[in-house]
Amino acid sequence: MRNETLLTYFQRHVKERPHKVALREKEYGIWRDITWAEYGEKVRQVAMGLISLGLKKGEPVCIISENRPEWVYSDFGIMSAGGVTAGIYTTNAAEQCGYIVQNSQARFYIAENEEQFDKTLKFRKDTPHLEKVIVIDMEGLKRYQDPLLMSFEELLKLGKEFDEKHPGLFDERLGEVTPEDLAVLIYTSGTTGPPKGAMLTHRNLLFMSEAMVAANPIQEGDETLSFLPLCHIFEQLFTVLINARYGTTVNFIENTDTIMDNMKEISPTVTYGVPRIWEKYASGIMIRMSDATWFKRMVFKVCMGIGMKYADLKLNFRPVPLYLKVAYLGAYLAVFRKLKERLGFDRVRIAYSGAAPISPEVLKFFNAIGLPLVEGYGQTEGTGVTTVSRKGFYKIGRVGPPLPGVEVKIASDGEILVRGEGVFKGYFRNPEATAEALKDGWLHSGDVGELDEDGFLKITDRKKDLIITAGGKNIAPQNIENQLKFSPYINDAIVIGDRRKYLVALIAIDEENVIKYAQDHKIQFGTYASLTQAPEIQQLIQKEVDRVNRGLAQVEQIKKFTIIPKKLYEEDGEVTPTMKVKRKFINEAYKDIIEAMYKSS
Repeated sequence: MRNETLLTYFQRHVKERPHKVALREKEYGIWRDITWAEYGEKVRQVAMGLISLGLKKGEPVCIISENRPEWVYSDFGIMSAGGVTAGIYTTNAAEQCGYIVQNSQARFYIAENEEQFDKTLKFRKDTPHLEKVIVIDMEGLKRYQDPLLMSFEELLKLGKEFDEKHPGLFDERLGEVTPEDLAVLIYTSGTTGPPKGAMLTHRNLLFMSEAMVAANPIQEGDETLSFLPLCHIFEQLFTVLINARYGTTVNFIENTDTIMDNMKEISPTVTYGVPRIWEKYASGIMIRMSDATWFKRMVFKVCMGIGMKYADLKLNFRPVPLYLKVAYLGAYLAVFRKLKERLGFDRVRIAYSGAAPISPEVLKFFNAIGLPLVEGYGQTEGTGVTTVSRKGFYKIGRVGPPLPGVEVKIASDGEILVRGEGVFKGYFRNPEATAEALKDGWLHSGDVGELDEDGFLKITDRKKDLIITAGGKNIAPQNIENQLKFSPYINDAIVIGDRRKYLVALIAIDEENVIKYAQDHKIQFGTYASLTQAPEIQQLIQKEVDRVNRGLAQVEQIKKFTIIPKKLYEEDGEVTPTMKVKRKFINEAYKDIIEAMYKSS
C-alpha cells in the first residue's frame, strides 16, 4: 500500500528544485518570486512554531485569511506538524467563526489582520479552549497587548529557534503523518443549517491531485492564478493539491478587485472559476461590444455566429465541415485571438467551471472564442471532483465522465451515488449526518442526475430543489435559472413553483450592466431600489424572460417575475461564499413578494 502523502511530494520539490519558483505575490506593484526553498523553510518554521506551542497530532488549527502565501505556509505547516487545517471564510461573521472554532475545538487560530482578530474578541468568551490568535498583518495591532495575540513573525521566529534546539523533530513529526490521517476540515458553506466539517484525509488529497491530472494533464511550467476562497475545496485543488504534487506555479492576486488586471498580467496556462465569474466575463464582453462602432459590432456579430456554430458541432461530437473550419480560423485570427489577449486568456490551455451548475450557453460562448472551458461536478465530501470533461471531449449539458478511480451510479430515485478514494471520512463530530451521507461505502450526493451511453453525467438538480407543480409535473429549476442568468442584465434568478399552478421567478439584476443601460437610455433613477422598479427596466427584464420562455415547454415557462429591490449579500444570509443562492432563506425572506405574484393572477 502506498505510504505517500502530498507532504512527501512537497518536500521532494524543496530538495530537488529549491531554486524553481513555487509561488508569486505582488508587492508594491512588483511581482515577487518565492522559490521552493523559501516555501519549504517557511512551512518548517510554522510547523515547529506550532509544535513549540503544544500542537498535538490530529488537532485542528483554524485559518481565516484572503489568498496569500502565508495561507499556504500555514496550511502545509499545520499538516507537517500532524495537525489538521480548518479554513474559515473571511466574510464570515464573528458568530460563524466562533461556531467553527467551537466545533473544531481549535486551540490555535491564524488570522489575516486586525479586522479578523477583532472577530475573535467577540467570541472568545464562548471558546475558552482558544489559546493563541496568530495575526499575519499586524497593522493597527502593534501596540495592542493581549495574551491571546501573537504575530505571524513571532511564530516563525519561535519555530526557527525551536528547530535549532530540537534537530530532527520536524522530520520525526513529518514521518508520523500517514495517508489515513485527517489532513483538512472543510466546513461546507451549506445552503441550509449550520456548516458541517467535512473530514478529508491525506489519502483523499493525494488521490484527487493525481486523478484530476490523469483526466487533464499538467505540463512543466504551468501557472495558475489563486483568487477563489482558499478554504473552499475548488481553490485548494490548484493552489494546494496540484501545486504540491506537480510543482506548478501559483500566483496570488493582490485583492478581489484586481482579479481581471492580475489575470492579464500573469496570463495563466490553467484557469478556473465559479459560474458567476464566467457569466460576468461573458456579459462584460457583450456589453463592451454594444459600445463599439457599427463596423466592429457587425464584425463581432458575424464572427460570434461562426464561432457558436463551430462550438455547437464540436461540443456535440458532430463533424465540422471544411468551409466552417476555414471560416472559424478567419474569425479566430480577426477577432477571438485579440479578445483572449485582452482578457489574459491567451496562454490558457484548459479552463474549468465548477462549484455550481453553469449555463450551456456560457460554456458554448467561451468555446466559440477559443477558450477551452470545461465543466466539472463534485462536492466537498468527494474531495471536490467526481466527474470532469476532458479537453476536446465534452458535451454541452453534461459534466463529463467520472474521474479515473471514481465510480458513479444512479439510485432508483435518481440520486447520484459516488464511490472511490476521494470520498471523505465523514463529518467532524457529527455521526448522524455522516450516516446519512455515507451508506454501504457510497456517498449520497443529494443531487439528481443520469448517465448516458458514453458514461457522461447530466445533473438534473438538487434532490431537495426539484419542483413538483400542482399538476404533478417534475421541473428542475436550475436549468431555467441558468438560461436566465446568461442574460447580461440578470445576476441571479430563483424559480419558484413547488405545488403551485405555474412558475414565477425572483430576479436579481446585474447592477453594473443595468445602470449602464439606464444611462444609455436616459432612464431616471435615484437608488438601486428605484432602478429595479423603473418601467423601462421591467420591460428590459421581461424581454429577457420572454427569450428564455421561447425555448421552454409550456409548463416550464415563467409566467411572472419580480425584480428583487436589493442586491443579494452573503452577509445577509442570502448567498454562500461561492455565490450559490440559499433557496430556503430566499423563499422565506421574500414570501410576501412571492405570494403577491400568485394572488394577482
